[in-house]
Amino acid sequence: MIYTVTFNPAIDYVIRTNEINLGCVNRSVSEEIFFGGKGINVSIILAELEVKSIALGFTAGFTGKAIEDGVKQMGIETDFVRLEKGNSRINIKIKSNEETELNGQGPDIDSKALNELYEKLDKLQDGDTLILAGSIPNSLPSDIYEKILKRLSGKNIRTVVDATQKLLLNVLKYKPFLIKPNNFELGEIFGVVIESDQDIEKYARKLAEMGARNVLVSMAENGAVLLDETGKIHKCSAFRGEVKNSVGAGDSMLAGFVAGIGDNSDYEYALKLGTACGGATTFSEGLAVRDDILELLNQI
Repeated sequence: MIYTVTFNPAIDYVIRTNEINLGCVNRSVSEEIFFGGKGINVSIILAELEVKSIALGFTAGFTGKAIEDGVKQMGIETDFVRLEKGNSRINIKIKSNEETELNGQGPDIDSKALNELYEKLDKLQDGDTLILAGSIPNSLPSDIYEKILKRLSGKNIRTVVDATQKLLLNVLKYKPFLIKPNNFELGEIFGVVIESDQDIEKYARKLAEMGARNVLVSMAENGAVLLDETGKIHKCSAFRGEVKNSVGAGDSMLAGFVAGIGDNSDYEYALKLGTACGGATTFSEGLAVRDDILELLNQI
């Protein structure tokens, strides 16, 4: 089974308007609501690919209930820890002549709730996949990813980590199955500017030397590069189309790769499916749907 963890899920309230005048009453042209957070995004794309997953994390209040109900309606099994206080966050995204975002902070997560999550993770079995993605709320320890991987290190679990800088570097000693920095994040880790595919390969190999089994580097309009655990480099070009949305594209690529790798370690296919999922989300108003993903996959 695949498990995703979203520490701080959110309702994304997307408002479109012709223009914004500060200090005045503004009217929307259209409005949409999405349920998200990086782990949830991964679960949504997995569901589109008819791959089952269980979404874990924390929810609170009426907004948290809405997130749980919305995710379940997409056919995704959930096992969130319900917090006793606060509300899950709402992120307001205003799309006008410029795009403006106001992201909520989210509820505090106490030690009791964290222990509940640990207990759920302790039930994972050999052969399961655990996907940790996204930022850490201020109320959680900054080394939470490291603590989780250490806790599970005695089991044969595929761990996938999508995080930045120290959050990522600190888990490499536990040899995660897959990490997915983008090219900018890869440069930030080593204090360099990534300027070529050769640079990507060089620094991806450094991450592999530090413990990562597979390193997937997304490069937006330039596609993606994968360094697999045998040391082989794979490349996949990006698709061409009208960019409508960048939110969730990296999560979609991650989901596609995990779905594509299956039990066969077919890295070439996994990279293609991941790139198709990321591209389909980029060309959509929200996260990609199955038909759009398959259409792009058939173009490769």
